[in-house]
Amino acid sequence: MTNGDGKAIFITGAANGIGAATARAVAARGWRVAVADIDFDGALRRAAEIGERAVGVALDVRDAAQWESALDAAAIRFGRTDVLVNNAGIIQTGYFRDVDLEQHRRMIEVNYLGMITGMKAVLPRMKQQGRGHIVNVCSMTAFLPMTGMASYAGTKHAIRACHHGVAIEERDGPVTFSIVHPPATETAMLEQELRDDSAGLAFTDPSVKPEVVAAAIVRAIDEKPREVVMPALEGQVLRLFGAQPALTYRLIPRAEAKGRRNMLKRRRR
Repeated sequence: MTNGDGKAIFITGAANGIGAATARAVAARGWRVAVADIDFDGALRRAAEIGERAVGVALDVRDAAQWESALDAAAIRFGRTDVLVNNAGIIQTGYFRDVDLEQHRRMIEVNYLGMITGMKAVLPRMKQQGRGHIVNVCSMTAFLPMTGMASYAGTKHAIRACHHGVAIEERDGPVTFSIVHPPATETAMLEQELRDDSAGLAFTDPSVKPEVVAAAIVRAIDEKPREVVMPALEGQVLRLFGAQPALTYRLIPRAEAKGRRNMLKRRRR
């Protein structure tokens, strides 16, 4: 179904996974979409698949100059950016002691500083045009300590804290903010986690398809909630659980063991 209001959406990490599913979903609504990715060829292919409502742009989210160029390219095509979906992210699984410092640093630069760089680039443009909406795609790991992916979860905790801080600072301005926390999702990232025994927590509960997350992002664009947890009820329970260190220290080892059993079953399929 299309609503024909012509929104222009800018999505990072959109060549594959959640970003690609979201690009397809917003185009199906009649919105226009800039498919941004460090994999420029992949972004071009995805935009071509979507059709005339899409344009592919090159973007390394760590690079402020590339952000400006990518937003300019989207503006040339669509006239403006109504919504930024900050979705790009990477993971390096492994126990903290085994992940080298450069890998920790890269996760922080892509996941956290990439989001900051994007918000810094788009906020002045949205304020100048008198409207805009920033959707930061985070993770349910923002509420929990995660064995086997400690730094990754740390970047998600940081994203959530920064997101809400900026949203409160800008509360009287024309830009609105939403943050979406997907659960484990069927993407290349989950396949990477499947290959690493340390990442058992990613498999404690059933994963969802990227299209499920994309639908939640589209609803967030429509409804502008402050925060979205997924699944709705279980997500609220996890959020409360993560705020209780005594419970997390006691129960996460059990969840990790369950996840490893599920991981082994999945490997045998």
